[in-house]
Amino acid sequence: MSQSVAHSRTHHDNPARNSSLPLEAIEAAYDRIEAERDRNCWIYVRPREEALEACRKLVARARTGEHLPLLGIPFGVKDNIDVEGMPTTAACPAFSYTPWHSARSVERLSAAGAICLGKTNLDQFATGLSGARSPYGPCASVADARYVAGGSSSGSAVAVAAGHVAFALGTDTGGSGRIPAGFNNIVGIKPTVGLVSSRGLVPNCPTIDCVSVFCNTVSDGEAILDIIEGFDFEDPYSRRPRAFSFAGGSLSSFRFGRIASADLECFGMPECGELYQRACARFTEIGGTAVEVDFTPFRQAGELMFSGPWVAERHSAIAALLDIESGSLLDVTRTVLASAAGYSAIDTFGAIHRLHRLRRDAEAIFAGIDALVVPTAPRPFTLEEMLRDPITLNNHLGYYSYFANLLDLCGVAVPNATLPDGMPMGVTLLAPAWHDRALIGLARRFEAGADRAAFELKPSA
Repeated sequence: MSQSVAHSRTHHDNPARNSSLPLEAIEAAYDRIEAERDRNCWIYVRPREEALEACRKLVARARTGEHLPLLGIPFGVKDNIDVEGMPTTAACPAFSYTPWHSARSVERLSAAGAICLGKTNLDQFATGLSGARSPYGPCASVADARYVAGGSSSGSAVAVAAGHVAFALGTDTGGSGRIPAGFNNIVGIKPTVGLVSSRGLVPNCPTIDCVSVFCNTVSDGEAILDIIEGFDFEDPYSRRPRAFSFAGGSLSSFRFGRIASADLECFGMPECGELYQRACARFTEIGGTAVEVDFTPFRQAGELMFSGPWVAERHSAIAALLDIESGSLLDVTRTVLASAAGYSAIDTFGAIHRLHRLRRDAEAIFAGIDALVVPTAPRPFTLEEMLRDPITLNNHLGYYSYFANLLDLCGVAVPNATLPDGMPMGVTLLAPAWHDRALIGLARRFEAGADRAAFELKPSA
């Protein structure tokens, strides 16, 4: 979608002159959605006339002088986040309910004048990173329909990348707000856990869930974050920020962590590692100094996510909402949740103690760098491959993302380059909690200086 969130925020000073633009944006969005139903990125689409009428009312309010920075900008919401009057399914039809109130993040966006067009597809109960675990159909990458879009926020990423909406909300527990951005050549903002209220979010792992943002540019992501962030006393997982660091994004030089070549894991696709190396070279060109880091504590923390007791938290959260033995869940969802039975309270506390040690190891690494740069995902997998081996390949996708929330990091996923077949591969910048704006500053510099065509990996002669 050509409409830029950041641009729109500065070009609604004269609502009377621009009153037709929001309506045109809504009409164009619906035209695209209706023309591309086969992308499977929407579970529920708001009636067109209802959205247009809401837009007309907002335009009328703007004419009276009301400040609506996102006037008429269309957006989508992952279907595990409540929107007033729209069904929430979490990609499980038997779970469906219609909430009376929107999630806090959606309330803030609506108050700013944005128009929610509907609910987007996801891996069922946000349990997965592939986008292929939904009874509403799998989502494929917009770049190549053979490949997974990435999940669990697959529908939100595809809706943005396909131009259906200007931005979309997702969630991120173990990479769901980053991997779909990487595989669809867009930006994914994963805030510090607790920076954005999770009130109105169907829980997955409540202690490490967060609302994320998919958009076309880093500036758009920052504009949305400006609106949805804020402490929410009614959300027990909301946190008051300690301090925001702008240093990394404002200095002309910075230090970034780079994974050693010997430690790069691409699961049989080394060309993906080459694209990562080129991204690191680009960070050096824009003023960065590469510091080779030990990836061990990050890898070990990630292992706690997919082969540790945090699956028990997921089981607990979902079982409190739905009888997981009722037959309502997909087989792969039930299989993942069933593994929770293998962990005891002793295992859980042992993992928590280990995680605290790993957090200290990561803290020592970040003491010497402004950001860690990692591949957003090790490599893409086709839908066919993912359906044949859904659990192993799903865990492969999370190799560079699972650890972030466990280690209390924030992240920004940005486009980087494409493989010879045109499949995009992104990189992600990570930093300790509350360094969101510093990361955004670095990501914007990388975005501004990147020549994506020059970064394309050409097939050998």
